[in-house]
Amino acid sequence: MWDTSMFLSTLTPKFYVALTGTSSLISGIILIFEWWYFRKYGASFIEQVSLNHISPWISGDTQSDSSQASTNGGANGANGTGATTMSECKVWRNPLNLFRGAEYQRFYWATNKEPLTYYDMNLSAQDHQTFFTCEGDAGKAEYEIMQTAWRERNPVVRIKAAHNALEISADCAPAYILLAEEEATTILESEKLLRTALKIAEANYRKSQALQHQGSVSEGVHRRDTNVLIYIKRRLAMCARKLGKLKEAVKMFRDLTKEIPPIMNVLNIHENLLEALLEMQAYADCQAVLAKFDDISLPKSATICYTAALLKARAVAEKFSPDIASKRGLSPAEISAVEAIHRAVEFNPHIPRYLLEIKPLIMPPEHILKRGDSEALAYAFFHLNHWKNVEGALNLLHCTWEGTFRMLPYPLERGNLFHPYPTCTECADRELLPSFHEVSVYPKKELPFFILFTAALCSFTALLALLTHQYPESMGILASSLINYLSLPFQFIKDRWPCNLITRI
Repeated sequence: MWDTSMFLSTLTPKFYVALTGTSSLISGIILIFEWWYFRKYGASFIEQVSLNHISPWISGDTQSDSSQASTNGGANGANGTGATTMSECKVWRNPLNLFRGAEYQRFYWATNKEPLTYYDMNLSAQDHQTFFTCEGDAGKAEYEIMQTAWRERNPVVRIKAAHNALEISADCAPAYILLAEEEATTILESEKLLRTALKIAEANYRKSQALQHQGSVSEGVHRRDTNVLIYIKRRLAMCARKLGKLKEAVKMFRDLTKEIPPIMNVLNIHENLLEALLEMQAYADCQAVLAKFDDISLPKSATICYTAALLKARAVAEKFSPDIASKRGLSPAEISAVEAIHRAVEFNPHIPRYLLEIKPLIMPPEHILKRGDSEALAYAFFHLNHWKNVEGALNLLHCTWEGTFRMLPYPLERGNLFHPYPTCTECADRELLPSFHEVSVYPKKELPFFILFTAALCSFTALLALLTHQYPESMGILASSLINYLSLPFQFIKDRWPCNLITRI
């Protein structure tokens, strides 16, 4: 029978050095892979494999689990739970999105970094197809060209397609929109192209309005022309805002908020109006707009919540001192301001780090996820100066925003003033934001057990490898003694097993 001690005695110190070094290398590779997987997907790879594949296989419940999941999925779809989960991570068009040619492209020229992801641009292409195309475009060469132009990934091809459409018909307003968005390299050029598009869009709107009741196709054409007209007016108002013509911009935004087509629910033009009024420091007008849109029945946004907090902070921030407040307590006005800040931070906890310049800003994406890091960037990019214009507002925010988290339960199974913070925001934000940006994550995820385990295993094996390399003979003797000690129970069972068998016979 094989003698364990004889086998161990034949092993040289080099064997132990190679064994511990190889073990350390393998555990290190596992640790690196686990860490990379956790940073990308927020979970442990080993844990996911064990839960999703190994455990059902061992228990034999794979089929029943899948059928139960499909049943639960159908039930959720019926009772609205599934729809609620999807709506939590609904991606919205950024109301303050920049111009690609005049702003995003100039950033790329300066930094050689792509500010937009393909996922974000693909969402914009889908928006443009929805807004600017219809069934009535069939047979119209210029509109058929534009239908394919929105889907093109290469901006040069898109711009060339827009020029081709204008060569066929100079009355193709969507082609002017594309050129204003992507070919124009300054806001002035964009405004000039949009004003040309506005004249054409108004004429097309009047023409289709007279024919809109002549069938579903005519209604679709009129709806498309309405969308084109509203979109051009909004972008012209944004050009006026960027060029410093604030009164003109505010008037245009006010007029647009009175429109009622479905596109208005997507554009959220009241957020453009709030931002322009804050730039004018027309705080009373801002309060009037908030009174209309900060309603319990309407969906919230970072712009609404943080603007409400800023207006309340403005009344007390200039004279606020944390030392004095800790001694005498907070006044009713200060309590109201602090509660408004807590409300805003609970809605989107990522924004204070950008407003306080703890984390660097980047250009916002064309689409945002409410309560996510993408919305935080979009808000802070345009509203940081508004907070700086209010004396002491950032100081009040700095002193009070972290107190929000003491009011929330952990884990976040329920919220305080809003629904629980959605867990899907991180994945969606990583798709919307460029790779060079470090996505803000809330709440901070604890390291999974298997990452800690592999880290400990890697450290232990690396220490063994180092000791074995430095003291090969001593470590060889120690390893032999340890293996002999651990093998004693098995040796005892092996020695006793034949005797028991003979006795029974």
